[in-house]
Amino acid sequence: MRTDTKSRITNDPNDWSDDPRYIVDLLKRIVTVSLETMRIVDGLPPLEFVGG
Repeated sequence: MRTDTKSRITNDPNDWSDDPRYIVDLLKRIVTVSLETMRIVDGLPPLEFVGG
């Protein structure tokens, strides 16, 4: 948690949810989406360029 000295706005990532695991679960979802995206991209057929 950090408070900006000029605006006095507090930046608290846990303020988005009452769940203490919110950040951990969010990171887990990001990693899952990234891995699934890589699996899909790896399964795509190679691009064929026509012309020059």
